[in-house]
Amino acid sequence: MKKKVAITIVVCAFLGIFMYNSLSKVQPNVIENAPEWIPINEAQKVAASTDKLIFVDVYEIGCKYCRAMDREVFPDSTVRQVLDANYIPVRIDGNSTEPIQFNGQEIPSKEFAQSKGAYVFPTSLILDTQGNVIKKKTGYMGVDEFRQFLYQ
Repeated sequence: MKKKVAITIVVCAFLGIFMYNSLSKVQPNVIENAPEWIPINEAQKVAASTDKLIFVDVYEIGCKYCRAMDREVFPDSTVRQVLDANYIPVRIDGNSTEPIQFNGQEIPSKEFAQSKGAYVFPTSLILDTQGNVIKKKTGYMGVDEFRQFLYQ
């Protein structure tokens, strides 16, 4: 009996490690007509010189609602018109320790996301050129709801 329990624990541990490593290497699919996402430090510079705001899509690899927005919302031509005309688009993995440059400092993506109140994915943020949150909404938004979010 003890042997079966030990084997079960070892197998579960192995499967858990395998699944964690597999999911951490998953990359988002390339979607046609998706916005041209740029790093946040570049977005701040462009926004300052163009009087545009910064739109940040805080996502997580493996998030089904994030992928749904990638497929259904961001490529929509009406959404792209509003984004391209008024915003500098940025994507940040809110669950990654990958460093980003923000306000002249290097911080992990996750720390940036949490500092903006993004604990649930997807989270959509609109920031000013200094990186202050103007508007935030969590969760999936369809095309119409997302356009309204951008217009308000």
